[in-house]
Amino acid sequence: MGDEEAAARIREISLALPEAVEKPFGGHTAPAYRVGDKMFAMTSEDGRSLTFKAGPGVQDALVASDPERFFVPPYVGRNGWVGARLDADQDWDEIAGLIEDSYRLIAPRRLVRLLDERPATP
Repeated sequence: MGDEEAAARIREISLALPEAVEKPFGGHTAPAYRVGDKMFAMTSEDGRSLTFKAGPGVQDALVASDPERFFVPPYVGRNGWVGARLDADQDWDEIAGLIEDSYRLIAPRRLVRLLDERPATP
């Protein structure tokens, strides 16, 4: 999968979440996804990795389970964020779940409730 295709999938997953917007981070040009003004996912400048927030213990579990795909990103890794290499084969259902989990950690409760009230997809 090319960088552009991966970026398009991340955009589709992220912007499907309630009130999510795409807005670059600082002086970067790479896509970053926010709810309110808080970031829940961002891609690297080269488009080869995704960074997302994770709950306690998730970073260690992901990196230990598949260090070829997951890594501790610089700067935000100490705060529990996880990096995922996009140039490796991806389980896009897993990536979608990780992005949604990150969103749930950042979003206001009213938006998380909206997410919980969505009809299940078959």
